[in-house]
Amino acid sequence: MARTDKKIRIFSALEVANICGVVNQTAINWIKNGYLQAFQTPGGQYRVYSEDLISFLTERGMRMPDELHKFLEDKLSIDTVLIVDDERELNDSIKKGLEIINEDYTIYQAFDGFEAGKLSAEKKPHLIILDVDLPGVDGVRLCKSLRDDTGIAQPVIVGISGDASTEAAITEAGADAFMAKPIDIQALSNKIEEIVEERNNSAKKR
Repeated sequence: MARTDKKIRIFSALEVANICGVVNQTAINWIKNGYLQAFQTPGGQYRVYSEDLISFLTERGMRMPDELHKFLEDKLSIDTVLIVDDERELNDSIKKGLEIINEDYTIYQAFDGFEAGKLSAEKKPHLIILDVDLPGVDGVRLCKSLRDDTGIAQPVIVGISGDASTEAAITEAGADAFMAKPIDIQALSNKIEEIVEERNNSAKKR
């Protein structure tokens, strides 16, 4: 799969203030007090990476502004992946296959629903390969939880299962696609590429 170009967005302190609905000095104070990670330009101006702003808002339970949501949707790319499947051999196989398809992926693995929820919150993956039948929190419940969380950018979610009858449940829960096991890595890669292209084309039309 060809990698989607990653466009890194950097905000000034004033832009952060406008996005968050506060005065400029408040955003500067967040930075000076170490709450919001930032760097300084040679001229002494503060700059904030979009990922750091997202982390700041998420950690404090602050609402994600519509402007930032739109930016994240418009710039969708796949760089981090979370594979969730309790079958370790299959989990490892998907990981190795995706690494061959794209060596730039950063891939995390979870083997039950609880671990998957924790990693999703910590790592904020762009793509989640999600087994429907999981111990702990099952894939359908986890998918619904991820889709209900408006504090982070919505990941691409591909549900997988050896039982094709689970397709309706996982897609109704918010999955972008479903694939039956055994997983064809190239077909999975193609499906991911299609979803990314569809989302980005949809964003351009807004």
